[in-house]
Amino acid sequence: MKLVTISRDLAAACDQLDFPEPVTHVYNPLQYARAPHEKFLGKYGRKNPSAILLGMNPGPWGMAQTGVPFGEIAAARDFLNVAGRVKQPDLIHPKRPIEGFDCQRSEVSGRRLWGWVADRFESADAFADYYYVCNYCPLVFMEEGGRNFTPDKFKAAKRDELFAICDDALRKTVDYLKPEWVIGIGKFAESRAAKTLADYDVKIGTILHPSPASPMANRGWQPHIEKQLTALGLPH
Repeated sequence: MKLVTISRDLAAACDQLDFPEPVTHVYNPLQYARAPHEKFLGKYGRKNPSAILLGMNPGPWGMAQTGVPFGEIAAARDFLNVAGRVKQPDLIHPKRPIEGFDCQRSEVSGRRLWGWVADRFESADAFADYYYVCNYCPLVFMEEGGRNFTPDKFKAAKRDELFAICDDALRKTVDYLKPEWVIGIGKFAESRAAKTLADYDVKIGTILHPSPASPMANRGWQPHIEKQLTALGLPH
């Protein structure tokens, strides 16, 4: 499957990179959570969707555990019906263990996103006729104390090196799926899509990120993004 090839090439290219302090640990769930990740690709990666919904990078209690974008444990297992063996990263941060589908933490962003899908589309299968969810960068970055480090914070040289790999994977994904829209989940993803796909015949938009760090999302993420999707003429 083409999406599997893109994913494996992206994972291998990212594994060749070294990252400077303050990053001390890097997780690549496309490698150690390959089984559930590729199951997700096979079930839900359909050509000609209305839009790709593009996140920034995996969260420590979501995709880092399950290999599924925004992969809150219960949503991935019970709603998406995606499971599989999750191995271990090469270097594990003691504050960010990988427990796979046995993880007891629940990622708020993933719970909100897939909860909206369940509410409005009823089934993940129906949703996949319109949308495909993925992340721009597949890696999880952590500082020594365990704090999350987002890829936009790297200095220019390292950021450009990483982004060149992620840009290539995004272009290949768009070439294959041929969506009408690429919708950034948050401003970072929108900006990367706009720059990477500037020469493509694809529309670029954004919706609010469901992160609990966003006061606006905490006041009602679902009604907010539904207004945004309505304005873009996209289904919900």
